Parts: sequence; C-alpha cells; structure tokens
Amino acid sequence: MTQRGSTVEREIRGGVVTFFTMAYIVALNPIILGFAADGDGKFLGGGSGDGSNLAAIAAGTALVAGLMTILMGVVANYPLALATGLGLNAFVAYTVAAKATWADAMGLVVIEGLIILLLVLTGFRQAIFHAVPTQLKTAISVGIGLFIALIGFVDAGWVRRIPDAAGTTVPVQLGPSGSLAGWPALVFAVGLILVIALWVRGVRGAILISIIATTVLAIVVEAISKIGPMVGGDGSYNPKGWGLNVPSFPDKLVDMPDLGTLGHFNLLGSFSSIGFVATALLIFTLMLADFFDTMGTMTAIGAEAGLLDKDGTPPNTTKILVVDSVAAAAGGAAGVSSNTSYIESASGVGEGARTGLASVVTGVLFLLTMFITPLVEVIPSEAAVPALVIVGFLMMQQVKGIDWDDLEIAIPAFLTIVLMPFTYSITVGIGAGFVAYVLIKLVRGKGMQVHSLMWVVAALFVVYFAIDPLTRWLT
Repeated sequence: MTQRGSTVEREIRGGVVTFFTMAYIVALNPIILGFAADGDGKFLGGGSGDGSNLAAIAAGTALVAGLMTILMGVVANYPLALATGLGLNAFVAYTVAAKATWADAMGLVVIEGLIILLLVLTGFRQAIFHAVPTQLKTAISVGIGLFIALIGFVDAGWVRRIPDAAGTTVPVQLGPSGSLAGWPALVFAVGLILVIALWVRGVRGAILISIIATTVLAIVVEAISKIGPMVGGDGSYNPKGWGLNVPSFPDKLVDMPDLGTLGHFNLLGSFSSIGFVATALLIFTLMLADFFDTMGTMTAIGAEAGLLDKDGTPPNTTKILVVDSVAAAAGGAAGVSSNTSYIESASGVGEGARTGLASVVTGVLFLLTMFITPLVEVIPSEAAVPALVIVGFLMMQQVKGIDWDDLEIAIPAFLTIVLMPFTYSITVGIGAGFVAYVLIKLVRGKGMQVHSLMWVVAALFVVYFAIDPLTRWLT
C-alpha cells in the first residue's frame, strides 16, 4: 500500500464502493438465467419458470463472486473484482443452453475456462497482450470508460432503447419518450450532481457518500410515492418505475442461502447432444469474448490506478489472468455461468483502491450477500450508477495519450473507442480495432511491422464476427 500510495482506509472504502457498483449482478444474473428454459424445457436450479429458482442462483452468484474476488486480492494483489459476466450469461442462457441442457451449457463454460487457463500457463495469453501497440491499449481503456458511462445512463433510465417499429428514426433516446420522466430519473440526477460536486471539491469518499445519500433519498421517495418496479411481476411495464431494485427497507434482513446450483454441470454432454463442430464453435465464441474482455478490463483499471508500466502492462499480469481463468471455470462448475473481471472495479479505484485489500473487502461483502440479499436489494441502480458516469469521465481523460495525427493508430483507436458503447460489447470494440490496425498496415505496405500474434488474433476476430454464418454453414 505504501509503494502504491494508498492506505488501509482508502482500500476498505474502495472495496465497499466497488461492491455497491456491481452488487446488482446478484439480482440481475438470476433474472437472466432463471427464466430461460434449456433444450429439454427445464429451468436452471430445478425451477419451473415461476421464479422459485432465483434465490439459489443469487446465492451461487454471490458465492463464486466472493471467493474469486478474494482470490484476486490475495494472489494478484490487484484492485479487481470478479462476478458472472453480463453478455456471457445471456449467451449461455439463450444460445448454449437452448441447444442442449443447462448442465451441458455449464460444462462448456468449465471447458472454456480451463482452455484459457492453459493459454495463460503457456504464456500465450500474455504474449498476445504484449504484442498489442501501447496506444491501442490506451484506446481500449478509453472505450471501456465510455462503455461504463453508457451502462450508468442506461441503468438509470436516462438512455432508453426505442422498440423496433416502422417509422423509428433513432435507436436510443432520452428517457421513455424523448424526455425524462419519473422520480427514479430525478434520483439519479441528484446522485450524479452530488458525486460531481463532492469530487470536484476533493471530498474523500465522494462516491460512497453519494451512493448512501442517494439511496436514502430513493427510500424516502418510494415510501411517499409508491412508484414500484419498471417491470412488474405480471410482466406489466411502468416506464417511470425503478430499473432494478425497489428501494424499500426489507421485512427480512438475514436468510440462509440455497446453494442448489453448485455442481450442476456436465463436462462433455454437449459433444453428444449437439455434435462436435457446433460444440467447438460455441466454446470458441465463449473463449474469445472472455479472453479479451479481461485483458481490456485489467488494463483500464491499471491505467486509472496509475499502475501500468511504460509498455502499458499491469503488475502481476500472469497472476491476474490465472485467477480470471479459474473464475471462468468456477462459474460453470457452480452453475451460474462464467465469472470474469468487472470494469465496475474502476469505481473503487476512483475512490482510492490500489491493492488487493480492496478486492478482499469486496469479496467478503459478496459472501455476506448470500445471507443478506434482502438488504442489498435496498440500493436501486439509480443510486449506484452515478459512480459509473464519473469513473467513465476519469477514464476518458486517457484519450490524450493517442496520436490522432497518425492514421495507422488513430482509425483503429477510434473504432475501438466508439464500438464498445455503440455495440454494448468490449469484445467487439477490441476486435474491430485489431482488425483495422492489421488491415491498415497491410494496405500501406507495412505488414511486416505487425507482430505475428496480431495477425493471428485479427484472423480469429474475423472468425468471431462471422460466427453465425459459419455455424449455420458447418452445422
């Protein structure tokens, strides 16, 4: 902590803030996994499509997130938290499990994690990381900053997707109808104003203070106005409701966890149920997304914390990647989908976290969440996500490290930065930047300057982008 300019107080504060900005996954992962039927028409955790399995999925989600985040802190000494990967869980639920069974799908996640672990131990994953130009790594950090800022605005209900329909002219808009409406939008605005005011005043604990204060405001607003959730239990839609958690004090604070999803995986079942080629393509898709998401995330966190060396490499890179790979496999073994590094860790870094102690604090809070899930649900996303917006700004400041007059790096950097938020995917942004970099070098007759591994990765990303037609053709 002394070497990295931190203190115990900052690490604890940073760990708490990171937890609050990503605790939503304990509620969101069950919603994504719990209501999707597999190829046999069955639901994860023995549910029946009525939500009876959500508590078990939530407990498993919190357990793996807690253990893997603590492992990251102890082994890699890095302020990086892990939990079930958003996007990956949807892919597992609606693409992989739909073709086979939940046990088969989780088995593929375990295989994917073990393959990535092998690539780390052989040095291949690190070699690719070192082959990426430094300014392109910077672009990845900037793009992730914009991405998490967009996540903040979307989770707050400020940015809404317009349903596809004839006559639709724009893909997104402000609020439910082109303008802000509802108390939750105002609660988010108050939280954003508060965190900005505290930040520019240099107040210690600015992000944590804003989350707590805005949560109190949200509880008062809900108690008076009875707004309710955005989506009701019967599927009804209320555009002025709370996006995820309804901020009311729970009747029950403590409950014993149900760990019914643990061990719910079949390692080789998919090979017999859907065939070798289809299974291999699914594993490749999972692996590529997981592979580069973490590389981008750990770089962005290191840049924000000032921990990168002159080549843009974080300390203990191999250990970070080993833990992340183990987490991917552990998520599958626990039946809650692949676990990966979370960019929301940047909120804790913004609060002062610089070492693994912050990760240990975050991990312990996740483990406690297994018993106090009702209390975690008090904090609405509208109160937590202003932290993501302010952190997005801090990461955006790194854009000055890119030479915008050099087209060979500027165009790939631009594509990397804009496509992350525009496609809601870190992997797509990284892939587009890599392919563009190699292509431009080739067009300008400088192909020999491109590292051989960059050629390999660019080719893999071309396959990744064409995965759907390839799957249809081969299967």
